[in-house]
Amino acid sequence: MTPHFLFIIIITIYIADFLFERYVSFLNIKSSQRPIPSILKDVYDAEKYAKQQRYFQTNARFGMITSTFSFVVVMLMLLLGGFAWVDEIVRSFGFSEIFTTLIFFGILLLANDILNIPFEIYDTFVIEQRFDFNRVTPKIFILDKLKTYFLVGLIGGLLVTLIVWLYELTPQYFWLLAFSVITAFSLFMLLFYSDVIVPLFNKQTPLAEGKLRDEIEKFAQKAGFNLKNIYVIDGSKRSTKANAYFTGFWGKKRIVLYDTLIEKMTPQEIVAVLSHEIGHYKHRHTLKNLAVMLPSNLLLFFLLGIILKSEIFAQALGGQQASFHLNVLCFGILYTPISTLLDVFNNMVSRKFEFQADNFSKSYNLVNELVSALKKLSATSLSNLTPHPLAVFVRYSHPTVYQRIKRLLK
Repeated sequence: MTPHFLFIIIITIYIADFLFERYVSFLNIKSSQRPIPSILKDVYDAEKYAKQQRYFQTNARFGMITSTFSFVVVMLMLLLGGFAWVDEIVRSFGFSEIFTTLIFFGILLLANDILNIPFEIYDTFVIEQRFDFNRVTPKIFILDKLKTYFLVGLIGGLLVTLIVWLYELTPQYFWLLAFSVITAFSLFMLLFYSDVIVPLFNKQTPLAEGKLRDEIEKFAQKAGFNLKNIYVIDGSKRSTKANAYFTGFWGKKRIVLYDTLIEKMTPQEIVAVLSHEIGHYKHRHTLKNLAVMLPSNLLLFFLLGIILKSEIFAQALGGQQASFHLNVLCFGILYTPISTLLDVFNNMVSRKFEFQADNFSKSYNLVNELVSALKKLSATSLSNLTPHPLAVFVRYSHPTVYQRIKRLLK
């Protein structure tokens, strides 16, 4: 295979992926105008439904613009040899392979973020503001950006440094060692994300004593769930949308409620939402997701280890010799079809897990409360109640609210 032929394959994959995503979005836009199922008629009144349609259409058009912009930028970089040009610049500094790789990816990530900042500003301060969701101030926006740069630079830089060092140390076993590093990091984040990362962006406080905590603890005791860590997060500092989630396992498991969720739901509805989260724990979904993820990561690093040894992949992007960063970039595009199939499979598994967690709530006679909570969550976030089946199949990690409520009421 010649570098030119490989370049054609890269371009073909990238264009095909873009066109497929746009086709799914087009179907989803058309589907959003279908009549709402009868069991969801009470989610929106006429005025609220009109607002939901405007919100969805606005986001759909904006998503089309941003994705097309990103596609054009990357296509220009590919066709005009932009990645090879950046490679030449960083190689001219004469640094080691590790520092060259760090600078290369640093330049690309920073340039990409700078290009996308205007879109982020418009999304946050125009679209979300127009539909009464935004609570982000310019100060919070800037601080979030700076904190994100710090985390990406620190954590991403350390991981890249370690992975490149492992490749230089032992190319033959690089794939296995790199897989081990990423697995260890994933486990660390599962256990300590709420303790290490979340506090940089949000304040978490233990749920205060009172009726809500009493109801939650009473249900947890009934369900045989040893619950010590119930936290409230100040999600209202950024958005009016409500949420709740379960994180961690073993002694680090934690349930987190958004303050906006507490504002908008009754104690029994919140208990129903938490029963769903406890259902995930009872079914060991966190560990099962990890078990699904590990083979995917192993395959990824095995294939990457093969590609890193060849010069043809760097040459396909205009480089003169094999380099870790150009080969990784080339691999990232070539891996897209496999990644898409794995994402679809992971979403299928995730949707199955969501139904199981709903059934756990159902087993404790919390159907009406969970149905009411799901409807309120949909209404407060102006969710699309009629997504296209292909969009659900490809993109959704959760079943639609219609599918969930239909199952619950069955």
